[in-house]
Amino acid sequence: MFFSLIIPVYNRPYEIEELLESLAKQSYRSDFEVVIVEDGSSVKCDTVVDSFKDELFISYYFKDNSGPGDSRNYGMRKAKGEYFIIFDSDCVIPEQYLRNVAKNLTSNYVDCFGGPDAALDSFSDVQKAINFTMTSFLTTGGIRGKSEKIEKFQPRSFNMGISSKAFKESGGFGNIHPGEDPDLSIRLWKLGYKTSLFSDCHVYHKRRIDWEKFYKQVKKFGKARPILDKWHPEYKKITFLFPSLFIIGFLCSIIMLFVDFPFPFQFYLVYLQLLFMLSYIQNNRSIKIGALSIVATCIQFYGYGSGYIESFIKIHLLMKKPEEAFPELFFKK
Repeated sequence: MFFSLIIPVYNRPYEIEELLESLAKQSYRSDFEVVIVEDGSSVKCDTVVDSFKDELFISYYFKDNSGPGDSRNYGMRKAKGEYFIIFDSDCVIPEQYLRNVAKNLTSNYVDCFGGPDAALDSFSDVQKAINFTMTSFLTTGGIRGKSEKIEKFQPRSFNMGISSKAFKESGGFGNIHPGEDPDLSIRLWKLGYKTSLFSDCHVYHKRRIDWEKFYKQVKKFGKARPILDKWHPEYKKITFLFPSLFIIGFLCSIIMLFVDFPFPFQFYLVYLQLLFMLSYIQNNRSIKIGALSIVATCIQFYGYGSGYIESFIKIHLLMKKPEEAFPELFFKK
């Protein structure tokens, strides 16, 4: 067996059903297994998993809650395949996905790959707006796929593959969350492994379905980044500062309006107009999604930027230990 699909799940049986339905429709005809790891859920998905046993070679494991990273490691230790593919439970997989992965690994083998994400037409308008702001070059620089350098790519764990050999040598994911996926990529580079973007291996990623959950998620992303910079200083990038600079600059531009210097504020208005137009075009000329994309971008920049500033002060200036400064980012194994 070549592929083992590793899927951690926490209190989301309704998502697992749609994910498994998409896996049952794969055009890839060679053997693959599906490994579901229930991470201490109070609402289990075992009944849903049982309903697919005639369609998929599937196994189900229940364990105490220890976070998604450790649950992925658990699943990879149980898996039988030579190459592991990791999905989040809120993904839907296109029919040609595994076939495209096999094709890419045949022509350009790497021990770790990642793919981009997209939105289905059935997603809500808020989900489409969040997908836009998380993937657009104008907001994230394309770091979650498509626009990022194909070589030296940092795969994200909602759509990621890693060989059994690389997993065993690296030890898999650490106990930080979020941030466990770039941390693993960097450790793999240090071990001499290569990573790559497979641009034709996308998944449909639902992400967060409301603004409050989205804000909490991106703020955690911001808190995690200075910790990763502390652990791996040679991989720091100036672009990680941009969301923080954006919110600071925006506040300054408002103050400058009171001294009759409108140019900085006008710059922000032009930027938001560009966001609206690009989202409007990409989302079938939807005015609503274009407007919601502006809201999503502001939430993303404020959440990530404020989280980054808080973490930078505690980790780099006050020299606090990450586990003590932000215990909510670390799971106990």
